Amino acid sequence: MDFILIAVAVLGAIGLIAALVLYVCSKKFAVYEDPRIAQVTEQLPGANCGGCGFAGCGGLADALVKGADAGSIEGLKCPVGGAEVMGKVADLLGMAIANGEPMVAVVRCNGTCEMRPKIAEYSGLRTCAAMNSCGAGETACGFGCLGCGDCVAACQFDAIHMNPETGLPEVDEEKCTSCGACVKACPRHIIELRKKGPKGRRVFVSCVNKDKGPVAMKACKAACIGCGKCEKECNFGAITIEGNVSYIDFNKCRICRKCVAVCPTKAIHDVNFPTPAPAPKPKEAAAPKAEAPKAEAPKAAPAPKAEAAAPAAAPAAEKNVEPEVKKEEKA
Repeated sequence: MDFILIAVAVLGAIGLIAALVLYVCSKKFAVYEDPRIAQVTEQLPGANCGGCGFAGCGGLADALVKGADAGSIEGLKCPVGGAEVMGKVADLLGMAIANGEPMVAVVRCNGTCEMRPKIAEYSGLRTCAAMNSCGAGETACGFGCLGCGDCVAACQFDAIHMNPETGLPEVDEEKCTSCGACVKACPRHIIELRKKGPKGRRVFVSCVNKDKGPVAMKACKAACIGCGKCEKECNFGAITIEGNVSYIDFNKCRICRKCVAVCPTKAIHDVNFPTPAPAPKPKEAAAPKAEAPKAEAPKAAPAPKAEAAAPAAAPAAEKNVEPEVKKEEKA
C-alpha cells in the first residue's frame, strides 16, 4: 500500500514540476501576435492562391499590418478580393489605398492547329513543363503554347480552359481574378497580366516568337515578323520591337487600333470591340415611268381636185389669146 502512495506522490510531483516549467517557458518565450493580423485575415477571401506574392492570406495579413505600422501599404494587394476587400482592410488599419485598375490574364499566342501544324509526336509526361524541358514540343515554334494545360491546372477559379479546336487556352474574363497563378505555371511565359481596359477593350500582340521574320513565318503563319509597321503607325510611343517581336505597352496604348489594321500577319489582336456594321448596299436606280401616249392632232382634209385645176388652166387660155392680138396689129 505504501508503494502505491509513493508512486502517486512521485507522479504528482513530476506533473507539478513539468507544469511549472511549461508555464515559465510560455511566459518567457511567448511570441506576441498583433490581434489586427487575425482581423485582417478574416477580411481576406482565404483563397491562399499566392497571387499577392505571399505564401497565403496569413502572410499578406502580416505584411499589411507591418506596412500600416510603417506608414504605407502601397504595393500590397489581394488580386482575388480586389478593390472592395482592400478597401475594407484599409479602413480597418486606418490607411488610404489607391484604387488600381483591374487586370486580366492574356494568352499571347495565336498558334492554332491551323496556323502551326504539328511536326512531331510527344509521348512523355503530358505537362507543359516536361515537354518544354525536352525541346521545342510538337510544332516548329519553340516559343508558343505547348497545349498541355499547366495553366488550367494552376487556376483555382476555373477561369481558364483549353479549346480543343485551336489547342490554345482561353481565359474567362468574368472569373479571372488576376492572381497570376497561370502566369507562373506557363514555362514559356506566354500568359501575361494586362489591364482589362475600358469596357474590357484592349489591344495586344498575340505572339512571343523571337525568331527572325522568315523563320517565324515558317513555324507559324500568324507569327509577328518584327517588320515595324505597327511601331511607325503608333502616335503614342506604345509599341516597341525587342528580339524581333513587337510589344504594346498597355500603360501608353490609347486603343486607337491603327496598328491592328497595318499588321501584315494579323498578329495584333483587339478584344471586345464592337463589330462594325456592314456597309449599306447601293440603292438601284428606279426604272423611268412610261409616259402616256400623246393624242395626235386630226389631219386636215385634202382640198378638192377641181379647184386646184382651175387656176392651172387660166394661163393656158391667156397664151391662146396673145397670138390673135398680134395678128390684128400686123393687119
